[in-house]
Amino acid sequence: MLNYSLDILGSEWIIIVLVALALLLGTNQLPSTAKKLGKIVNEFNRAKNEVQNQMKDISNTNLDISGPVETERQKLEMIAKSLGVNVTEKSDDELRKIISGKMGQKNTDESENKA
Repeated sequence: MLNYSLDILGSEWIIIVLVALALLLGTNQLPSTAKKLGKIVNEFNRAKNEVQNQMKDISNTNLDISGPVETERQKLEMIAKSLGVNVTEKSDDELRKIISGKMGQKNTDESENKA
């Protein structure tokens, strides 16, 4: 029956929230509450940045490619060398099997460590 829509913009919501906070907390507690909220946001940002830096460190340590890789064989050799595999006298299929076995071992080791 009543079809009203609230045409309230973002800045008007901020004013409404501030008035509600002033009514709930009183004007004496607003500065201390704002200070606590600022500390909480600062701590959250610090933790978020720390996690992002750790993720970058983990992702950058896997492979160090100095230039473009042109062939599939070069890709396989580069991955195998980063995993500590000797690439001499091994076919591409052998290298693929060794790499997939080593990567499977790492995933298994990581899942066992987490458990």
